[in-house]
Amino acid sequence: MGDFSRADGARHPHHPGSYEISDPAEIREVRAVRRIGRQRAAAAAADGVVFCCCGDDDGTAHPTPESNRLLDPLSPDGIPARHRTRWAAAAPEGLRAYAHALAGGEEEPAPPHGVAYAVVFGWLGTPRPEPRDAAWLLAERGPTRLLTGVPTEELAWAVRETDRAGLEGAVRFFASEEFTTRHPKRRRVPDTARDRLLRHARSHRPADLAVLERRLLRTPEDRIRRS
Repeated sequence: MGDFSRADGARHPHHPGSYEISDPAEIREVRAVRRIGRQRAAAAAADGVVFCCCGDDDGTAHPTPESNRLLDPLSPDGIPARHRTRWAAAAPEGLRAYAHALAGGEEEPAPPHGVAYAVVFGWLGTPRPEPRDAAWLLAERGPTRLLTGVPTEELAWAVRETDRAGLEGAVRFFASEEFTTRHPKRRRVPDTARDRLLRHARSHRPADLAVLERRLLRTPEDRIRRS
């Protein structure tokens, strides 16, 4: 099923403006509640109560209690809540409580203690089975918030320790606004970590390569190349 959005109703603080539903069972559920809405609208029109010419075969022009329950971002029984819960359950050990707090609606839960930043990079970079579901915004925000205030030298050390998925997440973070807007003195990265990031970007994320080459400055003992 294509991109789905909710312009109306209450918003979960980490609910995206649009998302995809691709699970066959969930698609059937959505179609069923939409069918109910169309049937009720048609029955009302036949009784002379209302006339609708929206031509909305697949949309949400005829909301019902059933569709509101299924699609409302705040409904504990709804599809968005299922997606968020599934994302939180898949978080690495040590990060699940934090993930469940975000999924439950906390805007800024306390960060976990004792979790290596290499693990956080891996959390950000691990491919998700349904990358555009209703938890996709959480999947970006959750790890990124744990990395944003960390000194660059600590992040660079984590780059040395992380695996391939972690390098994917590290490149995404170092190419993001959260890092590239740091003061130049806070963008100095030792050559070992810098080279790993550039190699991975060159092979797997070429769109990020130019940003990394401009923004990853060398450490003080090297010549600083300012962007």
